[in-house]
Amino acid sequence: MYGDGRDPAFRCEGGFPPGGVFPYSGRVKLLRRGDSDNSDKRDVEVAESSTAPEAESAEQAGKGRPTPKRRDAEARRRGPVAPAPLTAKEARARKKATRGSKEERKVAAAERRATAAERRARMLAGEDKYLLPRDKGPVRAYVRDIVDARRNLVGLFMPLALVLIMAMFVSPALQAIVTLAMLIMMMFMAIEGVWLGRKINNQVRERFPDTPDGGFKLGWYAFVRASQIRKLRAPKPRVRPGDAI
Repeated sequence: MYGDGRDPAFRCEGGFPPGGVFPYSGRVKLLRRGDSDNSDKRDVEVAESSTAPEAESAEQAGKGRPTPKRRDAEARRRGPVAPAPLTAKEARARKKATRGSKEERKVAAAERRATAAERRARMLAGEDKYLLPRDKGPVRAYVRDIVDARRNLVGLFMPLALVLIMAMFVSPALQAIVTLAMLIMMMFMAIEGVWLGRKINNQVRERFPDTPDGGFKLGWYAFVRASQIRKLRAPKPRVRPGDAI
């Protein structure tokens, strides 16, 4: 090793080249991180491509056949599809055949009417399964019992309104009196509705302290029930006027 840092093994005739650097025509390719990552990815892709056919063949070998498509499976389950009718007469004949005979249609209609009548009878009887969503639950049943056990002024609204309207048509001179009477009746109805709603909410909170049902919605339900004619209420009343609840 010379004092200037040059190795004597690289000494050539005529001394060292200028600058102490030997010329080299070849390129030295350095190992970079990107090259190693690309090679790893290529290895993984090759491994996956080689194992995919093996897994598919193993799956088919286990079942003996490839998995059918959903459309093909449903078509085989339904059976062959009938061709479309060529004429209107053929279409009517096919529709008539699918509907069945006249006697069968009568029997089916009678069964539907019987089922509907049974459901309505059970609903009017107050069975919770057949009630409308607004009428379901013990809270609503309790509210109906409270309303049905008392005589309400709002229950007279419909018959009184009908009588007043007929009187107005019979004698036009009574229009002012009829109008005033209807306004007074509506005012009393509003007062009774507010009082009834507050009373029912208080009783419901005492009987069902954990129920979320209450407030204006429950009071309105009681008011609508009270404004209906007793014989037309659904479900039908379970108690008589004056019964203790």
